[in-house]
Amino acid sequence: MASVGATPGRTPQGPGPREASASFPSPAPVPEPREAEEEDEEEPAEIHLCVLWSSGYLGIAYYDTSDSTIYFMPDAPDHESLQLLQRVLDEIDPQSVVTSAKQDENMTRFLGKLASQEHREPKRPEIILLPSVDFGLEISKQRLLSGNYSFIPDSMTATEKILFLSSIIPFDCLLTVRALGGLLKFLGRRRIGVELEDYNVSIPILGFKKFALTHLVSIDQDTYSVLQIFKSEPHPSVYKVASGLKEGLSLFGILNRCRCKWGEKLLRLWFTRPTQDLEELNSRLDVIQFFLLPQNLDMAQMLHRLLGHIKNVPLILKRMKLSHTKVSDWQVLYKTVYSALGLRDACRSLPQSIQLFRDIAQEFSDDLHHIASLIGKVVDFEGSLAENRFTVLPNIDPEIDEKKRRLTGLPSFLTEVARKELENLDPRIPSCSVIYIPLIGFLLCIPRLPSMVETSDFEIEGLDFMFLSEEKLHYRSARTKELDALLGDLHCDIRDQETLLMYQLQCQVLARAAVLTQVLDLASRLDVLLALASAARDYGYSRPRYSPRLLGVRIQNGRHPLMELCARTFVPNSAECGGYKGRVKVITGPNSSGKSIYLKQVGLITFMALVGSFVPAEEAEIGAVDAIFTRIHSCESISLGLSTFMIDLNQVAKAVNNATERSLVLIDEFGKGTNTTMETCEDGNDLVFFYQVCEGVANASHASHTAAQAGLPEKLVARGKEVSDLICSGKPIKPVKELLKEKQMENCQMLVDKFLKLDLEDPSLDLDIFMRQEVLPAAATVL
Repeated sequence: MASVGATPGRTPQGPGPREASASFPSPAPVPEPREAEEEDEEEPAEIHLCVLWSSGYLGIAYYDTSDSTIYFMPDAPDHESLQLLQRVLDEIDPQSVVTSAKQDENMTRFLGKLASQEHREPKRPEIILLPSVDFGLEISKQRLLSGNYSFIPDSMTATEKILFLSSIIPFDCLLTVRALGGLLKFLGRRRIGVELEDYNVSIPILGFKKFALTHLVSIDQDTYSVLQIFKSEPHPSVYKVASGLKEGLSLFGILNRCRCKWGEKLLRLWFTRPTQDLEELNSRLDVIQFFLLPQNLDMAQMLHRLLGHIKNVPLILKRMKLSHTKVSDWQVLYKTVYSALGLRDACRSLPQSIQLFRDIAQEFSDDLHHIASLIGKVVDFEGSLAENRFTVLPNIDPEIDEKKRRLTGLPSFLTEVARKELENLDPRIPSCSVIYIPLIGFLLCIPRLPSMVETSDFEIEGLDFMFLSEEKLHYRSARTKELDALLGDLHCDIRDQETLLMYQLQCQVLARAAVLTQVLDLASRLDVLLALASAARDYGYSRPRYSPRLLGVRIQNGRHPLMELCARTFVPNSAECGGYKGRVKVITGPNSSGKSIYLKQVGLITFMALVGSFVPAEEAEIGAVDAIFTRIHSCESISLGLSTFMIDLNQVAKAVNNATERSLVLIDEFGKGTNTTMETCEDGNDLVFFYQVCEGVANASHASHTAAQAGLPEKLVARGKEVSDLICSGKPIKPVKELLKEKQMENCQMLVDKFLKLDLEDPSLDLDIFMRQEVLPAAATVL
């Protein structure tokens, strides 16, 4: 506050001299923003999925609120049991499932089963049925083409917009188009993400992305649990209980060294989608191997530091779309873009034979430099933090600069105005000031005198009383009205003009949202591979090899990646399954000898190779593995009303019913779950449980009855009972003649086919090698 003494020649009344002054309300102090502010305040992500099923094909699309993106899967065939749909649901865990009210019995049965899953974690999805007319093909196309998408420039014509969307969305996949249309209908009806906004504010959609589940290795939740690939546990901090769970001792936990949130998210996605795509796997391993070279360590550390500044770009773009941009968003976006430019420059100096380096060097376009330059030249970061609002730098808008100059010079000017006002006031008034209040304007402020008791005492000739605040009276005078007319509401004018500039800047950024999305995709991939390289360096992992023709795995001196970190000493073990070594291995040994650890070790090494990671072994050769099944831990369940043995059988049934010749099946002490004797009786073909403990030893396990209830194939159950009866009677067990004969005929036919394909005129052909490698093993199986 600026102040001056009273005008000379007047006798001041009261204890001190009369003063005239000018003042402005001081801005509230603004704390320094935390580096991860935009991530700490992020709302929990929601996923809403729309699915259509027709003529053996699925059309799937879902909206993820975490990045405001719609993902779609092109029309894909599925079994009548909808196994592919179940896998999608298990992976993305949607909050709601939207579909047409008009469905066949397969989908109806599936949805009924899904809705009845009381034990589903964290909760079962909401099933939403929309009228079939909402999924019409033409109306769906119209919704897609008429959508308001921030990633499409406003300068595009209607024809250009159609061509642009056609390059992203497969309009020839009719089910997918209808699913997308139904999803847009649902999002608009529920107002997802904009529930509290005006109705003319559209749902933020920052992009369309394709996802596919082809070439994936099938792994169920039991396997993820028993192998400790993921392990969630309550957060120990009382301040973070509401944030949910933290990662415990798990494979994901020891490999997750990602520096940005989206790298961690991608690593988790890779863990849920192990793949058989050898080109993709080797491309990941190439990057890890490059960063493991000693001469590239400094480069890896420098890239990792830059990745720490890659923040939650989709959340910022979503706020821009809704005009909810925060002060900190501009600084975070600025650092993200400049870090991305640093990544681009670094990758341009790396070998372009590696696909990821080449992609970053090319896809991080000059649009990034344009965005960074605009933000750096326009945004006043210090001023924005001080005023807790968007402010611009000088020399951007002359009109704003002039108004800010006036605002800066107002205190001394208003002091002079207050001096003149004081000359015309009652001599009993010791002081006055002229203040400026945004949205109200200029006011004359005088202290309340002791004689001013009633409201009528506030009236002063020539002044308009406005209000009383903190024992000070506020008035409008002729001079303050002139100031309002002359200077206007400077604060509001400056805010409005700077807000307009912010909107224009937002439009410039949103028009280049595609390159920012590409930055996030490639930077997160680089982050994951740097994390895996760091773990491989510290733990002494080696690169696995892939052999598509090998039906099995070969591991030389393998180690359990978790146990070796917990045990004082760990003894490596080799494993070879497939080829001449046989495809079935039975591990025997006393209790606590490490049989379970050995089984899990084989499963974990195989899994790590199938996500493109180096593995804890001297050497590892992984064959064509399409699934990993386990029956290792007996999971008790009172809520499901199932016995331990029944649960074990359910786990084995998954393997028997779904495993192929390329599946890895790990079974640990199957069938030992029940130790108590319980009284039963048989009523024809049915088994009746009395649930009564009785003296004596059980004379039968009745495993065949339980196996049949668990869904094991009828022929397998019958054969198991037959073998059990033979063992009890001490008779020899002989192969089933029909199956043996059928297998012999298959082997004979295979041998004949291989022989007929030989080129006997080929000088490189060695018949001795062919006899040893092909004929003799096949003949042994026939004999």
